[in-house]
Amino acid sequence: MDRKQCDSHNQSTFNGEVAIHFPGRNGLDKPTVFVLAKLVICLQCGLTEFTVPESELRLLAQKAPAA
Repeated sequence: MDRKQCDSHNQSTFNGEVAIHFPGRNGLDKPTVFVLAKLVICLQCGLTEFTVPESELRLLAQKAPAA
């Protein structure tokens, strides 16, 4: 996978924990969604990609404001 930001192939995969918070004042009343994911990090520019597992994605979708 090429890096979208800098076109570098210098990337590595790490295990990560991501805490996703809902935006705005209303987000303060919503629980944080914790995600354990594989992070693919460009070691040149820092761009990071990961996939949110389906169970956590459902939590985000249920609590997210309508677009």
